[in-house]
Amino acid sequence: MSEAVTRSTHSAATSPGLLASLDPLLREWLPRQRWFAGKGRPVTGFSLVTATELLPWDAKLGLLHLLVRAHQPLAPTHGAPAHPADCYQILIGVRETLPPRLAPALIGHPKEGPLAGRTVYEALHDQRLADVLLEALRSRARVGEVRFERDMRQEIRADLVPRLVTAEQSNSSLVYGDTFILKLLRRVVPGVNPDLELPLALAREGCPRVPAPAGWILADLAGDTYVLGALQPFVQGATDGWDLALRELAKGADFSDEARALGRATAEVHTALARALPVVTVGRGPMELLVDGMIERLEAAVQAVPALRPYAPGLRSAFEALGELAAEGETWTAQRIHGDLHLGQCLRSPSGSWSLIDFEGEPSKPLTERRLPQPTARDVAGMLRSFDYAAHSHSSVAPGWADACRAAYCSGYAEVSGHDPRTDPVLLRAYETDKAIYEVVYEARHRPDWLPVPMAAIHRLALSEAT
Repeated sequence: MSEAVTRSTHSAATSPGLLASLDPLLREWLPRQRWFAGKGRPVTGFSLVTATELLPWDAKLGLLHLLVRAHQPLAPTHGAPAHPADCYQILIGVRETLPPRLAPALIGHPKEGPLAGRTVYEALHDQRLADVLLEALRSRARVGEVRFERDMRQEIRADLVPRLVTAEQSNSSLVYGDTFILKLLRRVVPGVNPDLELPLALAREGCPRVPAPAGWILADLAGDTYVLGALQPFVQGATDGWDLALRELAKGADFSDEARALGRATAEVHTALARALPVVTVGRGPMELLVDGMIERLEAAVQAVPALRPYAPGLRSAFEALGELAAEGETWTAQRIHGDLHLGQCLRSPSGSWSLIDFEGEPSKPLTERRLPQPTARDVAGMLRSFDYAAHSHSSVAPGWADACRAAYCSGYAEVSGHDPRTDPVLLRAYETDKAIYEVVYEARHRPDWLPVPMAAIHRLALSEAT
């Protein structure tokens, strides 16, 4: 395998007919993928960013690595950015015919071009092709514009059996022998991706709460670097926080001890990030911009979801109170944070230790925005909303369960950081309100049956007064 992945780019990858032959197949296949971000808008065409042969297409088994822009017409949205030409990472296997076990991975049969007469399919379903990616990382291969890097201090064995994780949505992951997990980003943008940047920074600080990357995949294109994927240790036997919380709820068990431990873990990560990367002071100007953004999102949400209209004045007051503090001269500390923290982004090992994963931030936000320093209260608010979601998603809401978890989480956070998030109630309420408004819009669009969950929080937040 190592000889194959170090071959130079082959003729099929550079052939001008390659994309034309795949175009009709990708137009049908790509919008059906869970990680496709442009659902609801037709794909009008593709442009090829780069094509690299990790295995030659004309051999018995081929592997093409593509970065492709999907062109889509702009559609009116309510505050959400449009992506008319998102760039996607696609790995395509090439065979004469597919064995039955790979039938679900079929993309199609090109009618013309260099791949005519062959069968193309989603490569990640094929263990042999997944092996190629691991071998490329082991050998630090460089193929065309794609390069595979690794931390030489971590051993990567060649005999690890791969399996595709089926539960992901915005990206794809392969687990290798319960030892490593390779996360492949699907929608990619140029620049430093926090999903690699922050775990590397935390590894340098010796923070044990985030698995240290063992390898990563990059593409160097026209002076820009794209992060394509990262290989991290797999926490064997771990349960994500969402599943664990629902399981404890179903048993009627208290979750406060776990919430407190999770608060401590979050604070450890924040503390390490503050050591590793710049910390800034947020004064009147930046905070007023932040407040303006929150108010704009509220106004757009009210237009999108009329049920919010009666609550709008109370919700707006949460943001205006923060702006008033800034106008009075109060300042806050901002640093790099997780950016999209909730129970599903946390793993509890069988020994009881918590880890934080998925530092990509909100994929819909521009990369530059995701890399800005922010108050840690944003992460805390995301977790507080997650406890609320867990409590309300269970068949019978346990009175006080979410409140107990929220209090325990903040107490645990304070034990490590020395700062209880509840001592800045105006900031915390503003972030929690902003998150709940986002949830209302999301649920109204995608899961109307879930809308009562964030609406219950909206009712509480609109009526509450931070004191």
